[in-house]
Amino acid sequence: MGSAFDEIHLSVGRFSLHHLLNFAFITAIQRMSVAAVSRPLPALAAPGVTRIGWIGVGVMGRSMVQHCMAAGYKATVFSRTSAKCQPLVELGAKLASSPREVAENSDVVFTIVGYPEDVEQVTLGTDGVLSGLRAGGIVVDMTTSTPTLAKKIAQIAAEKGCYALDGPVSGGDVGAREARLSIMCGGDECAFTAVKPLFECMGKAINLMGEAGCGQHTKMTNQILIATNVIGVVEGLLYAHKCGLDPEKVLAAIGGGAAGSWSLTNYGPRILKRDLKPGFFVDHFVKDMKIALEEAARMRLSLPGLALAHQLYVALQAQGHGDAGTHALTLALERLNNMDLGAFNKK
Repeated sequence: MGSAFDEIHLSVGRFSLHHLLNFAFITAIQRMSVAAVSRPLPALAAPGVTRIGWIGVGVMGRSMVQHCMAAGYKATVFSRTSAKCQPLVELGAKLASSPREVAENSDVVFTIVGYPEDVEQVTLGTDGVLSGLRAGGIVVDMTTSTPTLAKKIAQIAAEKGCYALDGPVSGGDVGAREARLSIMCGGDECAFTAVKPLFECMGKAINLMGEAGCGQHTKMTNQILIATNVIGVVEGLLYAHKCGLDPEKVLAAIGGGAAGSWSLTNYGPRILKRDLKPGFFVDHFVKDMKIALEEAARMRLSLPGLALAHQLYVALQAQGHGDAGTHALTLALERLNNMDLGAFNKK
């Protein structure tokens, strides 16, 4: 039997633990309440009501914002090359002088730029989106970037009373022009729901994949699949050339069978026409594969097919074709096989 002192000590310990747990619980509730006050629920996007901002009007961005404007959304746009915004200004968009000015005039801001460092600058920089976005506002990064950066942006956005989604896309320039993009998102469900009417202006397959960063992880999966698929398309067409087949007839014969794919259907005819203009730049694809390889290494995951594709595209860059479309991989493999299938156009 313990002493009276032991019983008193045990009682005090229970009392202290009880109060500590209560204090922790109350503190957590208070923090949640503060967060709820400082981060109001976002409003459902609606034409004529929701103001959108757009940063990055390149090969895909211009078509995407144009679809939103055609649906009745007022837009404020920004590009480091302001001349790229002129066609949108002529359609009624307001031209801003900085990402911050875009945010100050918007409820939802979209970014689709080149590299993760560009995303960080236009979003988190001194004159970036989050320096001007009001509480309850949403920033959606549609660039293919790193999951780590997506999580960082989401955390900082929340601290400022805002929301952030990572929403990279797949479908290339054709999908952007025809509003048939696949959009894969990570972030808060309430923000995703609020922005979904805008996503529906740009794409068909629209999915929330999980928390912040999950959209980028899904896009990495997409890029891994595409990387080796393009190798197969190019090698198959080179084989058809070499053995004397009519490549156009080959495309017609196999396109609807087990070998059929988006890349074969969309890139095959362009390769045969020597039309290597970018729907998606080689330089950007190399960046994406590098991110995927780094994420895989972090998870101790071996992806030899992706590593091979990455090296072939790096060779294509070294040959001076980083500004061509991803289907320009044919040039690297033609050179490897001492083949020349004729003049091409990449501009």
